[in-house]
Amino acid sequence: MPRAAHAPGRPARLKNDVRTLTAGAFPATIGVPGSNNDNKHPFAVRHMASIVRTLVIAPNWIGDAVMAQPLLALIRRQDPLGMIDVVAPPHVAPVFGAMAEVEDVIEASNVHGKLDLRGRLALSNRLRRLRYDRCFVLPNSFKSALVPWLARIPQRIGHRGESRYGLINRMRGILAGSQTPMVEFYAQLASDTGQAPQAIPDPVLIRQGETERATRTRFGIGNQEKLLVLAPGAEYGPAKRWPTRHFAALASMAAAEWPEISIVLLGSAKERSLATEIGALSGQPLKNLCGDTSLSEAIALIAQADGVVSNDSGMMHVAAALGRPQVAVFGSSDPRHTPPRSPNAKTLWLHLECSPCFERTCPLGHTDCLNKLSPFQVFESLKQAMTVQTERPPK
Repeated sequence: MPRAAHAPGRPARLKNDVRTLTAGAFPATIGVPGSNNDNKHPFAVRHMASIVRTLVIAPNWIGDAVMAQPLLALIRRQDPLGMIDVVAPPHVAPVFGAMAEVEDVIEASNVHGKLDLRGRLALSNRLRRLRYDRCFVLPNSFKSALVPWLARIPQRIGHRGESRYGLINRMRGILAGSQTPMVEFYAQLASDTGQAPQAIPDPVLIRQGETERATRTRFGIGNQEKLLVLAPGAEYGPAKRWPTRHFAALASMAAAEWPEISIVLLGSAKERSLATEIGALSGQPLKNLCGDTSLSEAIALIAQADGVVSNDSGMMHVAAALGRPQVAVFGSSDPRHTPPRSPNAKTLWLHLECSPCFERTCPLGHTDCLNKLSPFQVFESLKQAMTVQTERPPK
C-alpha cells in the first residue's frame, strides 16, 4: 500500500523502511546534495538546508507508541515540510511504520534497558551524521535522553523525567501527574508553553493492504471471512486480564450469534497458554495465533477485524487507531488515563471502590474488577459496537 500523500510542496517522502541500526550500518560517507555521492544513501535528502529534521525517541510499550502518534501529527501540522524519523526498539518499530508522518524507523535494541554505554555511543555517532535539528524524547528515563545528547542534536525536547537537566534542554513543563491522559502528556511536547494543545487528534494508523492480504493468506483466512479478534493478554500483569473463562464464554456467544465468523486469538508467545485455555473452555474452533504472528501481521489482522475485544493493552490501542469496532475491558487501570480514543470503541469498567489500584496483581486477592464483569455485558457491548459499522473494512 502506498504511503500517505505528502503535503503540497513537500519533497516526495522516502519509503518507510524499518532499519536496524548497528555498528557499521551506515557507510562512512553519507550523501550530500551536489557531491559525487549524492544518491549513495537514502538519507541524502536530509541535508537540504530548508528541511527541519526531527528525531523521536520512542517509548518502550506498544500502547504508548500508538498514543504518541497525535504528537507526531501535531509536529507535522506545525511543520508540513519537515522530516520525522523514529528510533525505536524492535518490538515497537512496526507501530511507527504504520504512521503516515514517519519517514524512517530506525531499530535500535539499546534505546531502552541496560546502560550499554558502548552501544549508545555507536548509535549516537551514527545519528550525528544525519544532522538532526531537534529530538523529542518521549520516555522519562535518563538513559533515553543520553543518545540525543551524545549525538549533539541541538534541541532536545522532553519532560523533566529522571532529573535530566542538561540532557534535555527544551523542557516542556515539569513531569505531569499520573492522572494526565497519556495522549495529552505526549502532546504537551509539541507546545513551547508545555501545555497540551486544545484540539488533539485521536491516534491514527494507516492500512497496509499488501500486508493484510499476505497475512490472511499465510494463516488460511479467506478474503471474505469475517473476523473477530480476541486479545486476552496484558503484559503488565493479571490484574489487567479479563478471566480466560469469560473470554471462552464470550467466544461461545459470538460463535452462536455469527456462525460465519472466524474467531482469532492474538498476542505474544507468553499468552499462548491463555489462548489455548480459552479455546478448550469454549469448545469452539478458535484460531490461536498467539506467538505466531509478527507485530506487523497482528496489526494487519486487527485492521481487517469486524470486532475486537481486548484488555487494556497495546492491541486495544492498535484497534482504536485503526477505527475498528471494539470493546475494551479495564480492571486495575484507569480508562481516564489510557482510553481507546476512537468513536468505535466501547469501554467497560466497573470502577469499584478499590479501583483503579494500578497493581500488577490484585492486592485484595479477589480481582473483582474483572471477575464481576460478565461475558454477557461484554457481548452486548460488542454487538452494539459492531452494528455501528456494518460494511466490511476496505481492502
